[in-house]
Amino acid sequence: MAKEKEVRLQKMLADCGIASRRKAEEMIAAGQVKVNGRPAKIGDKVDPGKDKVQVHGKPVVSSAKKIYLLLHKPRGYVTTMHDEMDRRCVAELVADVPGRVYPVGRLDRDSEGLLFLTNDGEFANAMTHPSMHVPKTYRVTVRPGVTDEQLTQMTMGMMIDGEKTLPAQVKVISQEPGRVVLEMLLQEGRNRQIRKMCEALGLEVARLKRIACGPVKLGMLQQGEYRRLTAEEVKKLLAAAKAGKQAPRT
Repeated sequence: MAKEKEVRLQKMLADCGIASRRKAEEMIAAGQVKVNGRPAKIGDKVDPGKDKVQVHGKPVVSSAKKIYLLLHKPRGYVTTMHDEMDRRCVAELVADVPGRVYPVGRLDRDSEGLLFLTNDGEFANAMTHPSMHVPKTYRVTVRPGVTDEQLTQMTMGMMIDGEKTLPAQVKVISQEPGRVVLEMLLQEGRNRQIRKMCEALGLEVARLKRIACGPVKLGMLQQGEYRRLTAEEVKKLLAAAKAGKQAPRT
């Protein structure tokens, strides 16, 4: 009977608002997690009602109320809740939230825009799992200019890190000598994908801003500010993740 209550340790940590499943696995592998006083291993299972779990020496307490935030991340902040190099991190921007939350996915230090934070492990997994393809929209300023051939390559898919990207939707928003603003919609969330695509085409990314994720838009939310997602927005995002999982790769 006890076995039926056991869950994978990384799932338990995600459900308690410690980190996403993948980040929790990294923490376990790094020796930052203990179960009943012993260092945890990848693959361990726990009974949340009986086993004592610690992260960085502090006990893990279950978070009952689910929290879903949309943050307008400014440039210069790293997408983490604490940083060993003492850089500014997004945790500072949500310090007044009553409850522990963590970032959903990544937005690199030099990028800005829409970033979700939550304490719901299932929601975070749905938004970030490689099998899910929730479309994300970016406003990208590149230099010096862009050709029709370069736009076609982005649209058709490119080889990045030995794997071809999914086709992207790309359109020119504005252009002037030495500078072009693009709107790019990606069906996947590979690490620094837009920057790597532009680098491969000889383009310099001067600014990169995420303006939408699925049906949810950044809107007029100011840099450094956050708001709570509505129940309807959460429902639509989960539906978009489910639809993305069912959609075939092209």
